Amino acid sequence: MKPVIPQDEFLQRRKRVLEQLPDNVVALVAANQELTRSNDTEYPFRQNSYFHYLTGFNEPDAVLVLSTVSDHAGSTLYCQDKDPDAEVWHGLRLGYHNAPNALGIEQAFDIEEIDERLPETLNGAESVYLILGEDEELEHQVHQAMAYLRETEKRGNKVPHRIDDLRPLVDRMRQIKSAHELQVMQEAARISSDAFKRIMKFVQPGAYEYQLGAELHHEFAMNGALYPAYGMICGGGANACVLHYTDNRDQLHDGDLVLVDAGAEYQGYAADITRTFPVNGKFSNEQKLLYELVLKAQLAAFEKIKPGSDLNQATQAAARVINDGLTELEILTGDADENFEQQRWKKYFIHGLSHWLGLDVHDVGRYKDADNQPVKLEPGMVITVEPGIYISRESGADERWRGIGIRIEDDLVITEDGFQNMTASVPKTVEEIEAWMQKL
Repeated sequence: MKPVIPQDEFLQRRKRVLEQLPDNVVALVAANQELTRSNDTEYPFRQNSYFHYLTGFNEPDAVLVLSTVSDHAGSTLYCQDKDPDAEVWHGLRLGYHNAPNALGIEQAFDIEEIDERLPETLNGAESVYLILGEDEELEHQVHQAMAYLRETEKRGNKVPHRIDDLRPLVDRMRQIKSAHELQVMQEAARISSDAFKRIMKFVQPGAYEYQLGAELHHEFAMNGALYPAYGMICGGGANACVLHYTDNRDQLHDGDLVLVDAGAEYQGYAADITRTFPVNGKFSNEQKLLYELVLKAQLAAFEKIKPGSDLNQATQAAARVINDGLTELEILTGDADENFEQQRWKKYFIHGLSHWLGLDVHDVGRYKDADNQPVKLEPGMVITVEPGIYISRESGADERWRGIGIRIEDDLVITEDGFQNMTASVPKTVEEIEAWMQKL
């Protein structure tokens, strides 16, 4: 049976938010709206991650209200009403009459009523909590409601005196994954891992970057992941040195490496894998030396991944390996210790080592605590580890290294005694990759 998040978990999340909110406040979270792609066609709908996290409801044009004001404490949903004419064109709607029973919401109303009802909802609240910057329309509606309350204070209405950001509270919750979330993320990782193994078999000189994408996305869809978690990066040769290369249009050539960064989205949760492998199935000597250096850096970072450690320690471990290796290969000149101290390795290891992973591929969560110290890793956190080396054609390095870009990325769950690598099944050593690509 495929893993899913049970409806009761969304209910428990809302209860946790209400328990952590101050007394006498109202929090509002908006669903996404459909976005026009061209004329009267829309992009595939993707729910707002905060709204999804708190409701599991996958329709556009809705607003969740969480209130600790005594007169109407609890959860309320505003959503689209049933409309047979619209549903003929765009599919069935839940409808606000069905929402309480289906979603475990105390009450629900037609989204068309929110402007009329919002002043009453906010009246008497000390403050309003929003996911600030996420939904301009909702923020405008809140300001309009507050303006009305301000104008009618002589009638006994009381306007909230401030607007706060709900992010810190919910972000902390999202950062620690539940058992059900981890099961869903493991499935996203499994689907993505199988897709990578598929394209390693598919690739050959003369294929195009976008064709690897087609193979990936086919594997995603055939296993229940309807969409990728983000726009695929598929860079052959020197294109791999462009960190967010998404054109994916060029032909793949004999003797080049191809870097693929992609992941499936399953039940709203993202996987994020990068592998770099030879188009013809065999690493050259230079490619092998740099590849094994990146892999060594990743393994050094893995040694630091455990509860109580932090991502800065892992980054320093990976950077030291890359720095010393580049110095040994004379891509960096001079003394290794001085190169590390002066951070000269950053010329070739350009990006950060890691990021949080969850409903968003670059998931929410702070990297520094209130004392500006790195956040400590805890069981239930999910991270990526992705060292890389990128030697562009304009780098000034010796000609034999130019045009080589390599990144290796895996998805790790922090456990009680270390971590679990959810994407370990994708071939990763030189020997594993070459053997897999040559296997019939």
